[in-house]
Amino acid sequence: MCSITPVTLSIKNYVVTEVTANLSRYKATDDCLQTVCEFFANKSFVVTAQRVEVWSLLTSATTTGIRTSQNIPFSHVTDLSLLFPKDARATTCYENPCYHNMQVTACGRNFFDKPMNTLNQQFFQMQLNVSNFDLLFEATDEFEVALTIQRNAASRRLNPHIDLTSFMITLQCERNSNGALTFDGLDTQNQNVSVQLSGVQIYQNDTNCNYNVDLMGKRPPPFILCAIHDNFWLFGPANGGSYVYNANNSFDEMICQIEG
Repeated sequence: MCSITPVTLSIKNYVVTEVTANLSRYKATDDCLQTVCEFFANKSFVVTAQRVEVWSLLTSATTTGIRTSQNIPFSHVTDLSLLFPKDARATTCYENPCYHNMQVTACGRNFFDKPMNTLNQQFFQMQLNVSNFDLLFEATDEFEVALTIQRNAASRRLNPHIDLTSFMITLQCERNSNGALTFDGLDTQNQNVSVQLSGVQIYQNDTNCNYNVDLMGKRPPPFILCAIHDNFWLFGPANGGSYVYNANNSFDEMICQIEG
């Protein structure tokens, strides 16, 4: 038995703590699938997706820290991710650069809200929160090590006891409280906007492992900024079935297209 007819519940003086759905053998029955097909035979629907754009910033680390900018077009950006490569050939391996007063500024907003130290507990907790590892999901050991392991100290460079990690900084541009229905991230309608990255090295001179990639004078390539965009697939019954990939509208705007 399958019904997708809207149901309205009127409840007074009750608190709903749990809702249970009984599934036949952990999958939809043939009758259920047929009902869904019939329901959408004359209706349009939206499937959410994400797109990642990768930008190489103009400069890399210097002896005094980070201060760089890049003109980047934004369209419904929900998150930004910062990567710190040590070698141009490294595509998945990055290290904690050990910076304080680190901040990204774009569209008149600061991410983080205040300059952050990449070695303190607050930074670690914020990265867990933005990755949804603060409630039901548990972070892996590799994820925690990537965020917390130090590559140098004030007096010496440390020999890594594991390979290069997958360290990155994720900056949330959209609030958690809106249920992802109302977009409030970064959007310049694909027009260029200046994105600025700044930070000060915690460790200086020879112990600065981010600027001094090795002991032979090798320097790191420029930083990488990833912009994560909301996108939508709009499926409809026209011409026996059609779809549109939309990268320029928010969820609200897509729903308005469906509802007319």
